[in-house]
Parts: sequence; C-alpha cells; structure tokens
Amino acid sequence: MKMADKELADKALEAIEIAKTTGKIKKGANEATKALERGNAKLVAIAKDVSPPEITMHIPILAKEKGVPCIEIDTKEELGVAAGIKVGTSAIAIIAEGTAKKVLAEINKKLGGEKKEEEKAEKPKEEKAEEKKEEKAEEKKEEKKEEKKEEKKGE
Repeated sequence: MKMADKELADKALEAIEIAKTTGKIKKGANEATKALERGNAKLVAIAKDVSPPEITMHIPILAKEKGVPCIEIDTKEELGVAAGIKVGTSAIAIIAEGTAKKVLAEINKKLGGEKKEEEKAEKPKEEKAEEKKEEKAEEKKEEKKEEKKEEKKGE
C-alpha cells in the first residue's frame, strides 16, 4: 500500500469516527449503495477484504459517477471499529458529516490533486465533441436561412 493510500484510509476512518457521533453514517454495502444512489453520500469507504468481492465491486463505480470520494480500507474490522460496531462491515457511507467537515475537505483536497490530472487527459475529448456539436448547430442555422431565402424568392 502506498503511503498516500494509507494516509487517506486513516483520514477516512477518522471522518467516519467523527461522523458517527456528530453526523450520520450508513453501515453495510446495501445502505452505502442506497446513500450513493439517493445522492446523500459525502464519502464512501469499502473494505478490501470482502469476500466475495462482488459485494462491493459496484460501489467505487457508482461513487465515481456521483462524484463522491470512495476510499479503500484494509479490513472490514477496521471499518466496523470506526463505525462503532462490534462486527466488521463491508462498506460505510457518511451522509451527514457533522464536525467531520474539515477532515472530509482534506480528503477531497488530496483526491482532487489526483482527479485534476485525470480530467486534463479527458478534457480535450470533451472539448472536441462540444466543438463538433456547435459546428453542426451552425450548419443547421445556415441551412434554415438558405431555405427561408429560397421561399421568399419563390413568392
């Protein structure tokens, strides 16, 4: 595990511990998925040691679609302890951060640096697609103008 990953995992666990008392969290893969789908999740943490992995496989994808940070934690037990439960849990979603806002902001800042590099690579494609749409719109406008001119000539 890279140092940055461990640091992010620790920050996520800290945020979960704070949010469980001053905010609101959802425990388990199903609850975390629902929170993401409803747009309520501020952060999602999933355990790496979930078996079978299909239980949480969809969560990072859904989190990315929703723009929610998703952080992997080494074990279910670590997640369970952070959530204040006696058993391990596969996933946790923070839906109300409470006083964990500052910690979440730090996590987003760290993840933001990584995301910006990814966005730079994706932007040119998006810009090209937008330019093509604009060009097509201009062509349609020109065609309509020509049609109107011809209609007036015909009258």
